[in-house]
Amino acid sequence: MPIRPHGAARRIGRRRFLADVGMGFTGTALAAVLFEDGVARPVSAEPAAPAPKAPAKSVIWLFMVGGASHIETFDPKPALTKYADKTIAETPYEQAVRDPRVTKNFRMFAGAAKQGTKILRPQVGFKKRGACGTEVCDWLPHVGGCADDLTVVRSLWTTDFSHSAQVLAHTGRITIDGREPSVGSWAHYGLGTAAGNLPKFVVMGRPPSDFGGGSASHQASYLGPEHDGVPVEVEPARAVPYPPQGAGLTREAQKAEFELVGELNRQAGIEYPDDPALKARIGSYELAFRMQTSFPELVNLAGETRATHTLYGLDDPETAPFGRQCLVARRLVERGVRFVQIYHGGAIDDDNGLWDSHQELRKNTAQRCREVDRPVAGLLTDLKRRGMLDSTLVVWATEFGRTPNVEPRPDGELDDEPLRGRDHHIYGFSGWLAGGGVKGGVVHGATDELGFHAVEDRHYVADLHATVLHQLGLDLSRLEIPGRKRLELERGQPITEILK
Repeated sequence: MPIRPHGAARRIGRRRFLADVGMGFTGTALAAVLFEDGVARPVSAEPAAPAPKAPAKSVIWLFMVGGASHIETFDPKPALTKYADKTIAETPYEQAVRDPRVTKNFRMFAGAAKQGTKILRPQVGFKKRGACGTEVCDWLPHVGGCADDLTVVRSLWTTDFSHSAQVLAHTGRITIDGREPSVGSWAHYGLGTAAGNLPKFVVMGRPPSDFGGGSASHQASYLGPEHDGVPVEVEPARAVPYPPQGAGLTREAQKAEFELVGELNRQAGIEYPDDPALKARIGSYELAFRMQTSFPELVNLAGETRATHTLYGLDDPETAPFGRQCLVARRLVERGVRFVQIYHGGAIDDDNGLWDSHQELRKNTAQRCREVDRPVAGLLTDLKRRGMLDSTLVVWATEFGRTPNVEPRPDGELDDEPLRGRDHHIYGFSGWLAGGGVKGGVVHGATDELGFHAVEDRHYVADLHATVLHQLGLDLSRLEIPGRKRLELERGQPITEILK
């Protein structure tokens, strides 16, 4: 009997219902992780097998929550120094604010940036890095040292001015249009994993707030929860949800519980002997139990050398949190995990994300860059020296950039320059890719002189998704579910110019 597509109606009997209810005590933790490769996919929507010579085997997706300033990271704009303290209308580039793309590429959801304030000069210097000479800001010297491995895309654009652009950056769809599967979920659906004791798609770090789409940035929507990303902690004692807890629940007792649930499901299997979903569910509990052994060991970094700890910044309390996540990411892909997503800047006391810099941009962005610079460079260096970078695609992304002009708070322009910030900017910003069959030492695309519009080789954020999936060997035309038509904009197009 073929598995019905997710959401299809089906009558179930009393015995099956009771067996399913009996699984509820671990359902939340297991829903996203526990189906073995290929057993729970709708037959009618099975994607094509990946190309056998796909450049990338795994993806590490690094997302900066809050909107990192392209002008202070990867897109130097000397014209902003020349015209500082003038409005855009007072420069030779006043056409930027009247360009038809200002309204054409903007979805009126939560207001728009005001462009009448004065231009704010870049708050950091840039240097040419590596043999390629790519300019990277002085706040990212270690990442800059990896410039020969990076393709910096300076021509990204998006449509949502509010922080719900965070979920758009992962799904290609604005919040008010409904949820679409995340890029990690599509990879998970299409490929599965080679790691029998580990989930297919792992998530670390605090995700965007509910205002920014929340966990939808790593969830599968209509593909079904078995394709959701699985949140894990990097501390061994908290590595997986619902470990054995309390004196009354030993590992042996928990094993007995799993065996009991498995036996109940096998009894239900007598009534439904040809139900592959039921067989998959039995296997899922076995995998869950194995994960409780494998994950704490995987995030225990004591076996890594002192030099590796230093490389990832684990010797510095400011870089250690993200450094641990990056090092665990390397260990995950080393063990065959397909997609690792790491959020940086999600915070319980900041709904917008810590990269949001409406005020004190100089202080805030310098601090955020410091927190990620050594860990990200350490990850790239470690992957490369282990011979893994060619098969691991690393992506650095954010939801949008920052405006060339000052944040339009009532007193924004009256502040001393170090106290000033920038507003959200959707018309042109930067991200980068490394490894996984992508060219190194390349700058692709450009914004105009003010960093306002993407003007050369423009790419909607979903083009990053399409590039990732293409490099994993997936046929984008097959990654579609019957009855769930995707727009071309949401699907994106691979950025073929940056591929080897």
